[in-house]
Amino acid sequence: MNRAQLFKKLLPGFIPLFVFIAADEIWGTKIGLFVAIAVGVAEMVWIAIKEKRFEKFVLFDTLLLVVLGGVSILLDNDIFFKLKPGLIELILVTVLAISAFSNLNIIGLMGQRYMKDVEFNTVQMQQMRQSMKSLFFIFLGHTVLVFYSAFFMSKEAWVFISGGLFYIIFGVYFLYEFLRQKQKALTNEEWVPLVDEQGKVTGQAPRSQVHNGSKLLHPVVHLHVLNNKGAILIQKRPANKIIQPGKWDTAVGGHISAGETLEQALKKEVFEEIGLKEFSAKLQKVYKWESEVEAELIYLFTTYDYKGFGIQSDEVEELRFWTKKQVEKNLGKDVFTPNFEVEFKLLQELKLI
Repeated sequence: MNRAQLFKKLLPGFIPLFVFIAADEIWGTKIGLFVAIAVGVAEMVWIAIKEKRFEKFVLFDTLLLVVLGGVSILLDNDIFFKLKPGLIELILVTVLAISAFSNLNIIGLMGQRYMKDVEFNTVQMQQMRQSMKSLFFIFLGHTVLVFYSAFFMSKEAWVFISGGLFYIIFGVYFLYEFLRQKQKALTNEEWVPLVDEQGKVTGQAPRSQVHNGSKLLHPVVHLHVLNNKGAILIQKRPANKIIQPGKWDTAVGGHISAGETLEQALKKEVFEEIGLKEFSAKLQKVYKWESEVEAELIYLFTTYDYKGFGIQSDEVEELRFWTKKQVEKNLGKDVFTPNFEVEFKLLQELKLI
């Protein structure tokens, strides 16, 4: 469970409290209490209908509101009610402390329960624990401040600290984390050269930037593997791919990284996708290909060497030879990627298939 998901998970439980703070200012403590309780009940019903689940945290917050608000009214002392947000945060601090500093990761177990299809690897678990440590100290500092304001500060100051300051602190924290993760992603991301239509390098950019519709022209290598019987090796793209999922495509296709030669890129991509180490390839054509999300300068190679080929990456779902008739029978039926269909016709024009 990442920071944004944790915040989203906890936020609904605080709504009755914030409603009470606003209603108390308008109608007074008693009416404000009833309004907040009504909002809490309505929120639980809404979540139950919309998401088919019972929101325990909202129930806990509402019941605590009833108990502390009731005691405050009976004893005519609002200190009990002022302590409520601090008590809630104290529970969260305890959960975070156990999860971050012990072997019992309660929040991790919650994540597995609510996100059953998601598995966390070792690196992700370490990142989660680091996040929980940061959140622990933030929650702890804010909790201490809430308790202090309840006893020694004005009601207006307590309202701001319990409500507005809560949002400000977390807004600043999440903005910082967002910018830090974005910068980290850019630092670790593959960079590719930018070229003109003659292949001359004009600059470089992160891989994500050339796929975002900017149409920055960048070079890629394609390799078509042929056999002596006129068949062509084709790979099937996984269903989880963003571009052309589940379709059959060129046997090998990949970007040329910044500082990498054409030959180095071809060898790297061929080995990573179909496992070939020793092969001889011939450059057949260089052309510009443009889709809705990118513009590529494609270096089209062919080879007749395929001994020992096999799937080497989860980027390839299936890999097999198709005859010329099998391909022709399925052209224009959304079986192949548009780029493959164009290149198949190029191979026919070159009398290679």
